[in-house]
Amino acid sequence: MQPILPDAMTIVTIGMGVLGAVFYVASLSMKTVIPLRIAAIASACFFLVYGILAYSITTIFLYVILVPLNSFRLYQLIQLIEKVRLAAGQDLSMDWLEPFMTKRKCREGDVLFRKNDEANEMFLAVKGTYVIPELDKTIQPGEIFGELGLLTSEQRRTQSVECTGSGHVLTITYDKVRELYFQNPEFGFYLLRLTSERLLQEVARLERTLAIERQKSS
Repeated sequence: MQPILPDAMTIVTIGMGVLGAVFYVASLSMKTVIPLRIAAIASACFFLVYGILAYSITTIFLYVILVPLNSFRLYQLIQLIEKVRLAAGQDLSMDWLEPFMTKRKCREGDVLFRKNDEANEMFLAVKGTYVIPELDKTIQPGEIFGELGLLTSEQRRTQSVECTGSGHVLTITYDKVRELYFQNPEFGFYLLRLTSERLLQEVARLERTLAIERQKSS
């Protein structure tokens, strides 16, 4: 008796199931999210075709849901990456941050915080003039300051800030900053850029101080 060979439709159906399984296993081995989503979409599409050819209602129902769901998640990831790229390469407006902040009036001579004070909030200069005595630097309206305390292990102020012209600032707690950091990639990259610039300024100041000391000693 000769063996019964599967017909073309059966071969195609099995092939769809095998390809779906291959891409599913591939998705489990991916180390990054976007390739994982792409492999998951491919796997779901092949399994969907398999379900249609095999007349499996449960398989069709499952992958009719998984294909658009994975596609939507992939779209979200691509949009997120695009936002991060824009945040990394452009100047950012912090106007959207104001609803999360609290207004605080400042008078000339007020010290907003001193070096080594405990830090638990960040500031946005709105009106008035403010200086960092240790750096002899003026903070301009629209600038954020007080963010470095968030990054120190003991959450202590690294510099002092004094008000030299009456006005007001907006404040936001570090707990809220952490929440916004994870929710908004633009804000996260803004903080990274801001802290990097602050650290580079400090390094440049120390280099200038060392250069002056060397000139005096030579």
